[in-house]
Amino acid sequence: MAFPEDFRLISYLSRLEQAVRFPLSSSYPESMNLDTLFELAGKEHRAPFMQTMLDYPPLRGTPELLDAIASTYKNITAQDVISFAGADEAIYASFQMLLKSGDHAVVITPNYQSLESVPLSLCDVTGVALDENNDWALDTNQVRDALRANTKVLVINFPHNPTGALINRQQLDELIGLCRDRGIWIFSDEVYRLTEFDPADRLPQLADVYERGISLNVTSKAYGLPGLRIGWVACQDKAWMRELERMKQYLSICNSMPGEFLTTLALNARAPILERVMERSRRQLVTLTQFLAQYPHLFRLSVPKAGVLAFPRFTGEQGAEAFATQLVEEAGVMVIPSVAYASELNRVSEDFLRIGFGRENLDEALGEMGRWLDKSGR
Repeated sequence: MAFPEDFRLISYLSRLEQAVRFPLSSSYPESMNLDTLFELAGKEHRAPFMQTMLDYPPLRGTPELLDAIASTYKNITAQDVISFAGADEAIYASFQMLLKSGDHAVVITPNYQSLESVPLSLCDVTGVALDENNDWALDTNQVRDALRANTKVLVINFPHNPTGALINRQQLDELIGLCRDRGIWIFSDEVYRLTEFDPADRLPQLADVYERGISLNVTSKAYGLPGLRIGWVACQDKAWMRELERMKQYLSICNSMPGEFLTTLALNARAPILERVMERSRRQLVTLTQFLAQYPHLFRLSVPKAGVLAFPRFTGEQGAEAFATQLVEEAGVMVIPSVAYASELNRVSEDFLRIGFGRENLDEALGEMGRWLDKSGR
């Protein structure tokens, strides 16, 4: 494949964003302003923030940031963490340091496109599809069958983007066992962790439980702070982390000092921030579920177990992509058709829609969508 190829999701958003009045597609919860963050974290932090020198932070991140990130893990120290400019830089850097020609990777589909596109630019890749007819379940036997003698990394993403699906602890342990026996790394995209609607469903972070587990996280999803643009990778393997650090030297080099200060603040005050996010998410998932149930001839939903995205099947005659295009052009309401999640590895059905329910104006957006549906006679 040619790389970098068009990032289908980002391209779709940029092509139609000028028509959007209600982005019913956001992958992150409602954010907050600085005043709200300081209210949640403590107003005594405002003055130190205003005195922050706009200098270069250390390459891996400030000591305060690395300590705050490490505090979100059980078996990870600050020396096991590297910060990045968002998740995408971390994804790119990690696969550059994991894969080379002659290697093989296994990737779960559908996915956030760079989780497969970057590996595909480096080596052979096999996709293992979640079962769209069984609440997006993963068959671990299919993962086992996909492994080869030269498999270097398994790429997973739970809670899953965009379906909100999860695997259980037994399945996770099975995947770890498969990889440990063969010396395979597991790259685990965990950006929606802590958004599980039932905390009993929450999986441990891979970096905590597997010596070759690489955990990816970011401020944008569970914390609702995408504008901070801080992501990170955690891993127990210190030799590999030194290689990852060298890769970052050729990319962003470092993040912004204000972003690192505010991320440190947010992570140290994560309990009220997460509570704020989840209170809204639980309430608004009920609102969205009730709305879709009013149109059973158009939508069929596997209720997500985590996150702020729903991925209902669209059963109307015109198809999901045509429906989404008309909805944004005629009503100004954007949802994302699953064609934006097309994969080079497996067929991804084009019958689904990504709908975000984490923003505060959900009722207004659904009201506009409902009026459009009723007026058009769908």
